[in-house]
Amino acid sequence: MRVHAFFESLPFTADPYQILAAEMVEMGRSVVVTAPTGAGKTLIAEAAIHLSLANRRRVFYTTPLKALSNQKFRDFGAVHGSDRVGLLTGDNTINHDAPVVVMTTEVLRNMIYSGSDLSMVDTVVLDEVHYLQDRFRGAVWEEVIIHAPPHIRLVCLSATVSNSGEFTDWLRSRRGPTELVVEEHRPVRLERWWSVWDRFDREVHLLPLYMEASGGMRPNAAIPRLLARRGGRRRRFSTPRRTSVVEHLAFLDLLPAIYFLFSRAGCDESADRVVAAGIRLTDDAERDEIRRRAEKGTAHLDWSDLRTLGHDRWLARLERGVAAHHAGLVPAFKEVVEELFCDGLIKVVFATETLALGINMPARTVVLDRLSRFTGESHELLLPGEFTQLTGRAGRRGIDTVGHGVVLHSPFVPFERMASIARLGSHPLRSSFRPTYNMLVNLVANYSRHQAERLLAASFAEFQDRRLTKRTRGRGSGHRSRPRRSNLLERFDRTRRLLEQRGHIRDWGLKPGGEALRVVYSDLGLLLVEAIREGILAGLRAPELAALLSAFAYEPRRDADEPEGWPTEPLDDAWSRLVELAEDLAAAEDRHHLPVTRFPHPGFAWLAYAWALRIDLEELLEEGSIAAGDFVRTTRSVLDLLRQVGDAARVLGEGELEKAAGRARTAIDRGIVTAGGVV
Repeated sequence: MRVHAFFESLPFTADPYQILAAEMVEMGRSVVVTAPTGAGKTLIAEAAIHLSLANRRRVFYTTPLKALSNQKFRDFGAVHGSDRVGLLTGDNTINHDAPVVVMTTEVLRNMIYSGSDLSMVDTVVLDEVHYLQDRFRGAVWEEVIIHAPPHIRLVCLSATVSNSGEFTDWLRSRRGPTELVVEEHRPVRLERWWSVWDRFDREVHLLPLYMEASGGMRPNAAIPRLLARRGGRRRRFSTPRRTSVVEHLAFLDLLPAIYFLFSRAGCDESADRVVAAGIRLTDDAERDEIRRRAEKGTAHLDWSDLRTLGHDRWLARLERGVAAHHAGLVPAFKEVVEELFCDGLIKVVFATETLALGINMPARTVVLDRLSRFTGESHELLLPGEFTQLTGRAGRRGIDTVGHGVVLHSPFVPFERMASIARLGSHPLRSSFRPTYNMLVNLVANYSRHQAERLLAASFAEFQDRRLTKRTRGRGSGHRSRPRRSNLLERFDRTRRLLEQRGHIRDWGLKPGGEALRVVYSDLGLLLVEAIREGILAGLRAPELAALLSAFAYEPRRDADEPEGWPTEPLDDAWSRLVELAEDLAAAEDRHHLPVTRFPHPGFAWLAYAWALRIDLEELLEEGSIAAGDFVRTTRSVLDLLRQVGDAARVLGEGELEKAAGRARTAIDRGIVTAGGVV
């Protein structure tokens, strides 16, 4: 088999599961691969790319995150040559006709719906396919699986899930011959530790969370006995300080480490405290190399912007071997941190949980600051599967023989609960599929009504629902039989009726508004198309249009107050009309028993307006109302939204709005925003 030549060319021996999965791909089958983080699933994708290129075919590699797409683009470019690898992420298009194209999953979904020629594509890799259970974006993965041309084989790479067999059965029902390859063995064994500060001994203790016992691993009984020594009125044990943990890990030679916190501010503050404590984790040669590479990685940023971004403070951390990593940082800063950490120059990264979502940054040790996180409404304890995902970065394959997962003591979480969370486990994959407005108009455009209903009935959500119903009947529970129309199809009908009443569909055909909705992919797409149709966006100057559209792109991290007033009278009038339209749409959705579309939020409007008027970054961010990374990401989202508005305006024959959208893109695509798209 051709794939064997690929594995024989490697400087290491591939695992049996990697070879088996690649053999299935060469036989023309789709595959589902589930394996722990760091087990080498990407090598299967590399083998699939090798096969496609050998057959003079194309291969698409999809990821859930732009940052992960950028990373894979760079990795594959280094292997196959930059001219043979492309990138499509909505706000970035590079070599789109290349034989290997990396993209976000939404881009592939949009290509399928728009009728793009995929005849030369023989393989699609769906990385992090367990993302299909994401409440907001998960449906995209199912749309790709359902609608991709039948000649395309799928390589689905997933973290360990408990119902991988069920998912494979569904995929087989949609795509034909499909094989499940499960790897449960971690390439690097994980030791789980409990860390506590002893006030009496004035030191950090590190004890194993689990001990070998008859019948397997058991929670360490010595820990609750130790905690019982209260020491009189004063509590003897407490959560260790982060600087103390770092020093202790350095003493035990357990660095490099990823220290997970569930707060951006906590990440920055912790990195600063390590520096302030005088902790040095690098030698002179490492500091020189860090400075050289940091300067190279930020050379495309203007010096005045670097000053505004706190470059000197950031570099001072790096030179000590410490960094923060979170979504509030601009892409260049995050990418430098990732590169330096992977090469062993950064020893400790304080990171939010987004780092666990696919970015390749293995460590010797992973520290969990706490076992609970704020969901936006309340604090919730982690699930065992989430603990497994976060600690999956512990242990560098080919470097470490064992990885270490450290949980810090909390007086608010009983040891028994802590030990149950730290069980290495997985959770079932649950579909989040639901018909959206964009999905519905694309179904109308491409299929008959009967075909569309059949495709919806073929979703993983329906597949799971049918299985649940069969199990319920099998237990003789006395439940009523399932109605042949499902909840999903009922919701589809309610969505269709709303679009008909609002003039976007008639007799299973698209009206102009429906055609425009096909090219708008925002979750506020229907509201945006109707705003165009109602003339709410007409006549706005470029800065005003950017400001108003930012309300569709911006989502505050917490419930945030709306700013008082708008920069101009036309904007104030447009916003009033938009609010009235949004309220009308919400009332219609409520009448049709559909989820109410979120309201646009004007919290970014003044920033977008000022940026379009070329106000400099320092003045824009001086009040600290938004992190620089959030500013770049939101503005790039506005860029993408302006492109969609231009496309929709063209469909609706609104030539002036199409031109205005182009001018607004030019106005905001500058400086640090342009740099945010550099790969």
